[in-house]
Amino acid sequence: MKKLNLFDKLLFFFNSIAATTLLLAYILPYMEPKRFAFLSVLSLTVPFLIIVNLLFVIYWLLKVKKQLLLSLIVLLIGFNHVASLYKISASKQVEDEDNIAVMNYNVRLFNVFKWIPDIDATKEISQFIDDKKPDIISMQEYRPDKTLVLKGYYRFEAVGGKKIKNGQAIFSKFPIINRGSIEFPNTYNNAIFADIVKGKDTIRIYNVHLQSLKVDANTDPLKNEAAENLFRRVGSTFRLQQAQADLFLNHKAKSPYKTIVCGDFNNTAYSYVYKEIKGNELKDAFVEAGNGFGRTFDFKFFPVRIDFILVDDHFEINGFRTFDIKLSDHFPIMSKVKVKQIGG
Repeated sequence: MKKLNLFDKLLFFFNSIAATTLLLAYILPYMEPKRFAFLSVLSLTVPFLIIVNLLFVIYWLLKVKKQLLLSLIVLLIGFNHVASLYKISASKQVEDEDNIAVMNYNVRLFNVFKWIPDIDATKEISQFIDDKKPDIISMQEYRPDKTLVLKGYYRFEAVGGKKIKNGQAIFSKFPIINRGSIEFPNTYNNAIFADIVKGKDTIRIYNVHLQSLKVDANTDPLKNEAAENLFRRVGSTFRLQQAQADLFLNHKAKSPYKTIVCGDFNNTAYSYVYKEIKGNELKDAFVEAGNGFGRTFDFKFFPVRIDFILVDDHFEINGFRTFDIKLSDHFPIMSKVKVKQIGG
């Protein structure tokens, strides 16, 4: 520190705070929000903290200063976190006639309140889906709309509300033989499922929409709300998400079928609810086959991935893609998966 000028000393002070905070964030997935709600809010900042620490490493490297070791060591300790933020490898795309294309999309009520001006969201989403031809579609913030044209799909809708009916939907090109809703209490958020049949296989598709954070993607939250109130509100949301994840996991544990979990978790891959839902049984399609940041929520300050496609070990993941189209505040994601052959 003696060889650092005043500016670099001040910078290293902030570097130390960023590195320490990121190190703390690594243990947050193991801390129940109902017990540590205030701290759990930090999980939302992990992408930002990783980027900041990378910038500090670059800065000290260019200045040939040993201070780079602080952030470098912290980043290496959390290598899996860094790897899940940005996938350097090329996106995996294996074409196979047995692939099942699974899409997840929070459609934000098809832009009914014109959040995005000058678009016909329902028409354009219909055209987008027709172009990409997914076999299964999981939608959150879905609103029944006669102008939504999806030909050749069986569907299951679970909607409620008085003024504008909304909820979730699962569309499938394969027959749906069973369907149901888990019913999260005291909220419009929910989890639904549909059992589909493809050939000899019955597959359960879950569509999970955990409690919403109600954060404006284009506005600094601290400009509209005091920090203490923001942390308290988000912490309360995380506690609800934990209870909802528990209900989902209890239901999933009783399923006898091969399983695909889609959804908007309203939380990142660094959160407690993601760790619990994914567990050791499911694989994250983006981690296995995606590339880049994989951001799924249009948050202007840093990349955020809160929408997921997870599959159990009965499936091979042959592809993953995030589509950069702005018809909602979320971006659609699609994975190509294949049921493993016995002995394969």
